[in-house]
Amino acid sequence: MKILFLTPQIPYPPRQGAALRNWGLISGLAHRHDVAILSFVSGMRNDSADELTDEENREGSADILHQTCRVETVPLPARSLSGRLRDLLITRQPDMALRLASEAYARCLADWLARETFDVVQIGGIEMAPYLDGLEKARPRPLIVFDNLNCEYLLQKRAFLTDLRAPRRWVGAAYSFVQWQRLRCYEAQVCRRADRVVAVSTKDAAMLEDLVPGMDVSVVPNGIESAAYSVAIEQKESHILVFTGAMDFRPNVDAVLWFARYVLPLIQAEVPDVHLLAVGQRPHRRLEPLRADPAVTLTGWVAETQPYIARAAVCIAPLRIGGGTRLKLLEAMAMGKALVSTRLGAEGYPVEDGRELLLADAPEAFAAAVVALLRDPERRIALGRNARTFVEEQYDWRHIVPRLEAVYVS
Repeated sequence: MKILFLTPQIPYPPRQGAALRNWGLISGLAHRHDVAILSFVSGMRNDSADELTDEENREGSADILHQTCRVETVPLPARSLSGRLRDLLITRQPDMALRLASEAYARCLADWLARETFDVVQIGGIEMAPYLDGLEKARPRPLIVFDNLNCEYLLQKRAFLTDLRAPRRWVGAAYSFVQWQRLRCYEAQVCRRADRVVAVSTKDAAMLEDLVPGMDVSVVPNGIESAAYSVAIEQKESHILVFTGAMDFRPNVDAVLWFARYVLPLIQAEVPDVHLLAVGQRPHRRLEPLRADPAVTLTGWVAETQPYIARAAVCIAPLRIGGGTRLKLLEAMAMGKALVSTRLGAEGYPVEDGRELLLADAPEAFAAAVVALLRDPERRIALGRNARTFVEEQYDWRHIVPRLEAVYVS
């Protein structure tokens, strides 16, 4: 089978949610199919310590990528803040429908489809949906699969409801309200136009089916290459907490700020030397005040998250906004780490509170769960062992890729 992936960024090396998912699927499919990628690429560095500064790393990554699949790239389109504001006022389109709109990409896709026939074209996220027009015109027409990485309208709805509670965030709440309403219409249109729709969890599938009654959404979960995440040696004296994720992504920014303001002081009252490592690229300016707190470290870009997760006594996922499922949970559990999450943070995974992780939503409950684990290394080990087994048995890519193959032939 010949499969073309339309992706928002080169998926290798996989260091954030969309790239991790796309690479897991692409590399798994490439064992049995002819896989190609059309993607955007930017020469801009993501952070002061970005891997693009290391020529050897770039060449090694390119070798692995091209050994796995065929690749064509287009320059990432530039979109200014003033342009986004203009589009907000004069169009009815959601921001995500315009973020990666590119005439160069559309031409490249049309040229590729004119010279080569694909059995399947997979749209990797709603940002790539503008290219449905070109796919529908292709002759012969490929099977069009829309992989909805997040239920985007739900994400914006939750962002609106969260920001509405804080007067200083009312501008953000207003933006999210507009995007929520626009995405409801746009996401439904995209789902109707695709031949197959894929969601990452049964929760997301149900929310999409609410948008388009009668539509059948297939669930292909996020996964992980569990062999790449060795179980870390338990550090009994460590009081380090670790959160991982892109630090310019709104749900992650909100999570770190909420934890630092309302949960961390409660933990410090019981464990004075506790330290939070917020591991991820491009820390947003809203996080800047945390740099003055000696109990918090914003790492910025890192080559790999595993060494930081390995240092953790407890990993945390204090998310209050979002949709889909969070790969940060799989990474922590794959390394056998004790984990405390909000219920929304763990949404989409069939976990049980007290078996694979601890769940808590209020600041006091979240702090109490973390303190209890910091004081009980044996419980940390037991939770971590259960978590590792959970990931290996249900969320390794070798179990998940066949589910996507089944979608293609259904």
